Amino acid sequence: MSKLFQNKKKFLFIVVCDYIALLVSMLASMLIVQAKIQWTLDLLYWFIFNVFAVGFFFILFRLDAVSLRSVGIFDTLKIIAACLCLFLINLIYAIITNTVCTVRTSILFSFIFTIFVLLIRYSKRIITALRYVSQSGKQKIRAMIVGGGDAGTMLIREIQTTDKIAYKPVCIVDDDPVKLGTRIGNVKIVGTTKDIKKFADSYNIEEILIAMPSVPKKKIQEVFDICKTTKCKVKILPGIYQIVSGDASVSALRPVQIADLLGREQIKVNLDEIIGYIEGRVVLVTGGGGSIGSELCRQIARHNPKRLIILDIYENNAYDIEQELKRSCPNVALLTLIASIRDKKKIDDVFLKYRPEIVFNAAAHKHVPLMETSPNEAVKNNVFGTLNVAKSADKYGVKTFVQISTDKAVNPTNVMGATKRICEMIIQTIGRRSQTKFVAVRFGNVLGSNGSVIPLFEKQIAEGGPVTVTHKDIIRYFMTIPEAVSLVLQAGAYAQGGQIYVLDMGEPVKIYDLAYNLIKLSGLEPNVDIEIKCTGLRPGEKLFEERLMDEEGLQTTANGLINIANPIDIDEGFLWAELDKLQKAVLVEDSNIRALIGELVKTYRPSDNGK
Repeated sequence: MSKLFQNKKKFLFIVVCDYIALLVSMLASMLIVQAKIQWTLDLLYWFIFNVFAVGFFFILFRLDAVSLRSVGIFDTLKIIAACLCLFLINLIYAIITNTVCTVRTSILFSFIFTIFVLLIRYSKRIITALRYVSQSGKQKIRAMIVGGGDAGTMLIREIQTTDKIAYKPVCIVDDDPVKLGTRIGNVKIVGTTKDIKKFADSYNIEEILIAMPSVPKKKIQEVFDICKTTKCKVKILPGIYQIVSGDASVSALRPVQIADLLGREQIKVNLDEIIGYIEGRVVLVTGGGGSIGSELCRQIARHNPKRLIILDIYENNAYDIEQELKRSCPNVALLTLIASIRDKKKIDDVFLKYRPEIVFNAAAHKHVPLMETSPNEAVKNNVFGTLNVAKSADKYGVKTFVQISTDKAVNPTNVMGATKRICEMIIQTIGRRSQTKFVAVRFGNVLGSNGSVIPLFEKQIAEGGPVTVTHKDIIRYFMTIPEAVSLVLQAGAYAQGGQIYVLDMGEPVKIYDLAYNLIKLSGLEPNVDIEIKCTGLRPGEKLFEERLMDEEGLQTTANGLINIANPIDIDEGFLWAELDKLQKAVLVEDSNIRALIGELVKTYRPSDNGK
């Protein structure tokens, strides 16, 4: 209600100002043309005529809706068009009446009134700009803008027309040679991105603002590599949608993230394929509150499932994603269940009652060091929890079952990876004899997931260091959560039964380089301001992860980023016998559990890191 009242006040203020400007313009034009003001009925008639004319044309061109804070070129054109119409009708009035309103008076009146209307509409921006100039001597962050296109222009305009922003743009760099030497908002384009270091030093730059939302990721990485040679903090406009929405503003700036620097474009998927097998289906996501599970729920909810069932043992996470989806996708039939995949009877009851048609099994213990100290829990949850869900899926005729796996399942050196390899073996074995299409999707580290290195590094930097890396040469494959999940969904569309899908995650990245880059992004010097400390490999940790075992080859799919590992022959009788032994062992907390895992997963080589 208060906002409506405020809008009415603004509207009335503009209307009053317009009509004051109308009267002043009429009197001024008479005084200039006739050297006197004739206070006659003709003047009153002319004024009344213009009161209605101004009201009509200003409503027609919606000049009442022009925002004083963000008035721009389009608004200016509307003002000129409205005033031109007013001039034409005044010209006709002058020709017909030929009283106090002459042709010369109508021309001069229209010109003066147009100037007044523009000044009224631009008043707030003019006042703010004057304040910006008057405060130019005050302490502000000296900023370099990288990119002299639409985004850079919007950014500079906002900084210069908002007195609450603490930035002072002092120079621009842009790779377009035509723009060199030109100015945007009186800020000069001084050079190209190759000159960032030179001008950062000569202009005493404190922060670099990258405003190139439409350029390829590889170019962003090149720009950042140059920015690293400076001691400046770096911020970036995240995406091209900022231009489309007109929100290329200071509030949209954020620190450069590692995802910006992967050196490749965001992975795209064929949404029609995803919609084709999810739309109108009952979909169950186990571990639906976790990093991967919750993103699966978000993307599934957008593809019109008949019902989405979120199952998780941790009620807080389940509640969070449930509330988020109720806000963002209110029309989706949503059911949230608190349950553990270890509970065989409960899982069977869920399948009996709700009859899911598609299942994504994302429930798992995934933290490598924790599972090294609690190996029995890893087996109970990852192996036998998956077995419970898979058997129920087979029993109740689920159409597609997708198991979330990991590259740590390949030649595993830790318990977590070994249990995930057993999960792959289970779904391949059940899939041979089932009407359900059982598949597993194998990928590496996911940026931003719970327990990933990036949030840890950011916290360590905020605390002043040191930033801890287990080994200087350790490398990992990375992708963002939405990328990984969209490929998981598309792999489900390809499912034929028994396959292991391997996601192409680009080139591996050195963890040490991630830590180094994050420190530089914070405007600090690695190993000077913030120490990078190598602590040694943790139990079960490898220097590098593999995507395939030696005996697995790769088949391609229509999506070049999703490949199929050739299946390895598994002795079904041996598998079930070993699982029986494993189950008995975990129930009595057998301390020899690693040896039993090794009998089942022949490629498992327990690491002695940290021992």
